[in-house]
Amino acid sequence: MEFCEFLGSSPKSFKTVKMRSRSLLLGASLALVCTLTSPFTLSPLARTNTRVAIIRKIKLSDRSEVATHFFSSNRLTTPLGRNFNSNLQAFDSNSNNDDAPQIGLESHRYVNLALLSLLALLSDLVCFATSSTPGIFAETYPGHTSASLIDIFLFTNVASCFIVTDTVKRLGLANSIKLSSLLMFIGCLFRACGPLTSSITPYPLLLAGTILVGLSQPFFQCTPPLLSATWFGSNERAMSTAVALNFNQIGIAGAFLIGGSVCGDSESMMQYFEGIAAVAGILSLATAFGFRDRPKLAPSSSELRKIQSNEEEPPFFNSVQTFLKNKSFYPPLIAFVTSITLTNIVGAFIDEVMVRGGIEDQMSINLAGAGFELAILLGGIFIGGYVDKTKAFKRSTLVCLGVSFFLLFPLGLTEHAIGKEPALVLVSLFGLGFVAGPIQPVNAELAVEVTFPSDETAVESSQQIFGNFISALIIPLAEMASKSDITLFPTMSYESDVRGDVILLAAIAAGAFASFSKFDGTLERSLLDCGDDGTEGSDVCNAAALEGGAGGMEGSGAKEIEVLIVEETKE
Repeated sequence: MEFCEFLGSSPKSFKTVKMRSRSLLLGASLALVCTLTSPFTLSPLARTNTRVAIIRKIKLSDRSEVATHFFSSNRLTTPLGRNFNSNLQAFDSNSNNDDAPQIGLESHRYVNLALLSLLALLSDLVCFATSSTPGIFAETYPGHTSASLIDIFLFTNVASCFIVTDTVKRLGLANSIKLSSLLMFIGCLFRACGPLTSSITPYPLLLAGTILVGLSQPFFQCTPPLLSATWFGSNERAMSTAVALNFNQIGIAGAFLIGGSVCGDSESMMQYFEGIAAVAGILSLATAFGFRDRPKLAPSSSELRKIQSNEEEPPFFNSVQTFLKNKSFYPPLIAFVTSITLTNIVGAFIDEVMVRGGIEDQMSINLAGAGFELAILLGGIFIGGYVDKTKAFKRSTLVCLGVSFFLLFPLGLTEHAIGKEPALVLVSLFGLGFVAGPIQPVNAELAVEVTFPSDETAVESSQQIFGNFISALIIPLAEMASKSDITLFPTMSYESDVRGDVILLAAIAAGAFASFSKFDGTLERSLLDCGDDGTEGSDVCNAAALEGGAGGMEGSGAKEIEVLIVEETKE
């Protein structure tokens, strides 16, 4: 045991803990404790109380021990991270913090969340506007297909992801969102300017408008973690990210339902585009006046620390290099990519899935597709809310991946003795959306946790780029695999066959599960936020301290860590 003595003037004791295995860092922190307290040192004759900083190794085998060792009643626990000196000053109950910055939540955060979510919804409504009426589009624009226009949109989206982070850093969140909403409005006007040129919008103008909307969309898709960190409390972030990140699914559902209902010919399709442009104009105006950059108060201790540190975020490509050197970044990245792949491919082949399950009516197929997208949003809200309360990122992700694995099979499975089972297909489809969709926002937040205090937009942009690129590569593989059936249990009474694309997706889910089960990261941001909402000593803080260790410590045996304890003794 090593220790450093110093005197204090307050009757209160405090305890500060850092989970680190490197004694050199602890030794440096210990030296800073001594330096920090030098103004309070008294002469030997005046000694009444002594504060002693002690390095101890302890073994923790369950969550109750975490609470016993890590959390004090006056919320003075904090990891002594990159700025030990500022942490100690911020959390020492003996210092005068009357003028310290306040932490609080503002109701305007819901306005920002609603605007960003609606912008994401509208951008995907534009992207998939004609996906349910490809025949009418082909008649209107001979030589062009709806699918090719969607591909152009998605490629533009990926390219724009590379510039989002640096643009937001330069212009700020509010200015970036306002300009992007205006850009999307202009793109929608281009797509709907048929009445100004002719009865039908010329294809080059339609293409230009689509590209402008594609350029704007990543500003709505890559900024939800930043919005959550800037405006929402530590027990709200996962759910707010889930809402903003998954609200675009409602746009896709709307494209299936509205587009399929109103687009009967070329003229009605132009009217459809005009309606979208009108909504885009109203939303852009609302964003210009209603979207705010930052609240007056920091919503959490972690955000307060980032503001106080005033560190300049590195360029996007430098951030990506840093992420890729962090082994804890890979499990949430793999889970995020898996979620995008599963939902994109199932959504892309929804017609084939439904027909194989016995649902052949086009409106029923469109309703099933809309239900799948809605289930993704609802799952994000419920599972994101659970993660906010428990910080059980690892457990939630593993459960979602495991359930997704089993729900995939009914989508491509036919039992020969029973035949088609529409009810089972629908239940599996909606269930898959409910558990596979939330993996994205949960692991977007987890990636921010393990890379804290990194740029949240850079984290999400990286995940979006990898996710969209890899899923784009897998889609043609899944299309080829869907043409082959694999027979299960031949010559038996329960002989069945399953489509090859389902086997491919199930293998991807299983691989992600195996990879994620090895996650052993630390929730750096949540550790700083312990106690913001009266959570000191609770399961939330316990999970934040040891989430990486097998999803908590259940079943993993005792874990030995070094802690630094600063406590008061009397002489």
